[in-house]
Amino acid sequence: MNNRKFGDAGEDLACRYLQKQGYEILERNKHYSRFCELDIIAKHKNTIIFVEVKTRKTDAFGVPAEAITKTKLENIRKGVQFYLCENKVKNFRIDAICITLKPEIKIEHLKNI
Repeated sequence: MNNRKFGDAGEDLACRYLQKQGYEILERNKHYSRFCELDIIAKHKNTIIFVEVKTRKTDAFGVPAEAITKTKLENIRKGVQFYLCENKVKNFRIDAICITLKPEIKIEHLKNI
């Protein structure tokens, strides 16, 4: 499985997880530039949530959250600003969903990163 398909599979898992938690998925893979992609844009109650998804096969080379670097977070924030300019949003936050597939599927939802 190539990296794109692997990432898509992780995003599919994250979307199913969010929907089970009562979130509505608004958009996926929203691009604003070569460097800025918002993986999932969801709504929960009256809040828009921008979700970065990181998926790893195992924790052998570090946990998924370690892949959210300062630069990556800055790029996400830029994308959020573009989205906020295009849409009238009062309440929002940025979350991360970290998925490890082996030895068992583990999903960690980090709110307000």
